Amino acid sequence: MLAAYQKLLDQSSKNKLENKKFLDQLKKQKPAQLDRIIQDLHDEAFNQIDCLQCANCCITTGPLLLNKDIDRLAKKLKLRPAVFTDNYLKIDEDKDYVFKSMPCPFLGSDKHCTVYEARPNACREYPHTQQRDQFQKLPLTYQNSLICPAVAKIIIDLKNQKII
Repeated sequence: MLAAYQKLLDQSSKNKLENKKFLDQLKKQKPAQLDRIIQDLHDEAFNQIDCLQCANCCITTGPLLLNKDIDRLAKKLKLRPAVFTDNYLKIDEDKDYVFKSMPCPFLGSDKHCTVYEARPNACREYPHTQQRDQFQKLPLTYQNSLICPAVAKIIIDLKNQKII
């Protein structure tokens, strides 16, 4: 991971209590323009941060896989869904399918996803800062700020917006 990205994650970790308090206040207040503001900050962050220089989400955080994800991945790998499940998945404490181990078994040594077109929906939507109803996703944004340098940057920039 690039040093600048690690610095953002270190700053997010160092300020995690402050960030959690800020996001909790934001969630209570539900600012009218929050979706637009976070979308703009998301676009700005991802203009500066290249996921392929990081891949920390793929290294540390396993997605929840839905049946349609399993079917899509199994088809991509030319496996029956049951065989794919046996080879790659386990059921976690919430009774959800997740990868047996991390990093993701489909993360290449070049940090590219080897099943990108068939990747799980959770991977397609990560880090969720580009979606609507951001006030509902703020607890997830907090968690992702400790994993994703772009989300760490979004929170830093959001705090600088002085919207609360």
